[in-house]
Amino acid sequence: MSDYPPIASLRSFEAVARLGSVTQAAKELHVTHSAISQQIKVLEDFIGVKLFLRQGRGVHINEEGRLYALHVRNALGQIADATRLLQVKPRLAELTLAVVPSFGTHWLLPRLEHFHRQYPHIQLRILASLTVTNMQQESVDIAIRMGKGDWEGLESHFLFEDQQWVVSAPNFNGGCLPQTAQDIANSRIIFSMESWKAWCVEAGLTRHITPSGLCFNDSNMVLEAVRLGQGIALERRSLVAGAIARGELVQLTEHVVPYPWPYWLVTPKGGEKKPEVETFIQWIKGEAAAWGGKP
Repeated sequence: MSDYPPIASLRSFEAVARLGSVTQAAKELHVTHSAISQQIKVLEDFIGVKLFLRQGRGVHINEEGRLYALHVRNALGQIADATRLLQVKPRLAELTLAVVPSFGTHWLLPRLEHFHRQYPHIQLRILASLTVTNMQQESVDIAIRMGKGDWEGLESHFLFEDQQWVVSAPNFNGGCLPQTAQDIANSRIIFSMESWKAWCVEAGLTRHITPSGLCFNDSNMVLEAVRLGQGIALERRSLVAGAIARGELVQLTEHVVPYPWPYWLVTPKGGEKKPEVETFIQWIKGEAAAWGGKP
């Protein structure tokens, strides 16, 4: 047996107790006199206690009923308050974003506080992965990808192009940093999956730098190794510009090369029509435009 009487019986009881009249209660609740009487009987049968004294065609609440009415009135008031609060409080709209960990950590994360301040009603759920996420399977609203922007069955929105910079920690090699392209080539290099070939051509080196020693498939690990002074790396400007501005890394040479794959915002077909998706796309495009060549 449930501990909770029917809500209709409680509302009927509270109205009669407050108004002192079955007729007035029926009028307030827009039901018939007999419906109120029936609900009172249901409640009394449920709790096994008489709540009213019947005198002729009228009713008078007894002491048990009076005390019970105080609790019922308070409980119904709390339900009404909770309902009103829910009705006026903006609902959180959840937005799921897939991103590679390095870009999410070094470019996106420092800017997310701006987004939360502007759009507190949108809750971001971020999936960070080195693999390409299946957007339909993972229920992803937006992905940030690098490539040509021609993914089948998806809408692509250009974000920005990137560059590759050569960086090290300020204290690398005891603070005696390489001064020339050849010095860089002769230094201890930490490799990612990116090739140094284009940079060597840009820097005028006749011999290409090939992987040896440490090599990672994750730029986060590359940058941490560089920060610890373990070597030099060729990494994307979007990942290192913030650390350079903070003095954690230094750019070793003016020789830079375009990164071959631009960044794109990707949505399922028609997905950009969702208000929160459109809001995020416009926001991040604005952040990219404001960033420009700045960290």
